[in-house]
Amino acid sequence: MKDSTGIDSLMDITQRPDFTIVEGHGCWLVDDGGKRYLDFVQGWAVNCLGHSPEIIQEALKKQAATLINCSPAFYNEPMKKLAACLTRQTGLHKVFFTNSGAEANEGAIKLARKWGSKHRNGAYEMITAKMSFHGRTLATMSASGKPQFEPLFEPKVPGFSKVPFNDIEALRSAISEKTIAVMLEPIQGEGGVIVANDDYLRFAREITRERGILLILDEIQTGVARTGKLFAKEHYDVQPDILTLGKGIGGGVPLAALIAHRDVSCFEHGDQGGTFNGNALIAAVGLAVMEHVGQPEFLAHVEAVSTHFVRKLEELAHERKLGEVRGKGLLLALDLNGDIANDVVKVCLEKGVLLNAPNARTLRFMPALNVSVEEVDECVSVLSQVLAELLSRIS
Repeated sequence: MKDSTGIDSLMDITQRPDFTIVEGHGCWLVDDGGKRYLDFVQGWAVNCLGHSPEIIQEALKKQAATLINCSPAFYNEPMKKLAACLTRQTGLHKVFFTNSGAEANEGAIKLARKWGSKHRNGAYEMITAKMSFHGRTLATMSASGKPQFEPLFEPKVPGFSKVPFNDIEALRSAISEKTIAVMLEPIQGEGGVIVANDDYLRFAREITRERGILLILDEIQTGVARTGKLFAKEHYDVQPDILTLGKGIGGGVPLAALIAHRDVSCFEHGDQGGTFNGNALIAAVGLAVMEHVGQPEFLAHVEAVSTHFVRKLEELAHERKLGEVRGKGLLLALDLNGDIANDVVKVCLEKGVLLNAPNARTLRFMPALNVSVEEVDECVSVLSQVLAELLSRIS
């Protein structure tokens, strides 16, 4: 029997609702039944400018008319311009483009190991944090501290030790002669939006310099203005040796980047590559996104809406006797003081608001960075109604 809908032809890798999304504009999605949804997930912080923004439509249309992909064996103009933009914005020197954040982090691991083979007598071990998330390739899953990954796809790639996040002494004690790098997220998004303490990231930079090893910051989720700064590292005044970007850098198209200091950029010809990496079509979008979100007025908007959003969530938390509000910019979380997050997400979906639960007691908010105050208020209003319903049932 033929699968007329296509659903049975898809690998079943996640639970999906029984409707199909057919259209999206700004902060709103529309399904095949005409129902509208206020989207505060945005592809897990991917759509930094919302759904189908004009800036990306125009970049795709203009670039598609001239050159799409000439292969990474040649330079193309958008590739060169985006690389120059990123080195200027980050203060680092060399860029390798990839198609996903996981590939960027995989590249960072490979680059660090190459550097270790050249400068650390063949050392290859890396320190990462418990509850961290660095991607779904085999090496990035091995690097991640997500408990659910531990039993999967054994044997894992060796060489990763995991320490508690925000624990300075644990980090200090874990460094050995076999260590080549420390790899951290400024905010652990999948871990529940756990923010790095100021002292922690600064210590990580100091101790890695002191011990002659690398600091890698995974800004796949926190970069590209998500925290109110162009990069989260700016909140800490910390400059890593290697920085990875993904999600928002493409505004919805598959683009990520590995960016490194010139002294660390030791790949030789043939060490690294990728068929679609740095193609003209996607690089043109990335350039348009980075130039747009880097404008002072855009960053000011993110900060202003964040301040309003945090205040509304804190008022809701106080009213409903919930836990803390965490995060920076428009990467925020609300602790529900109980394992009801999945139920909240389900009921909010029914009422037309899309939210995410990284764990059983936490809601994560990742709206478009150009979300309006009115849309924030609508999200919080629906959430308040849903919590009132669910909490009344529990009590």
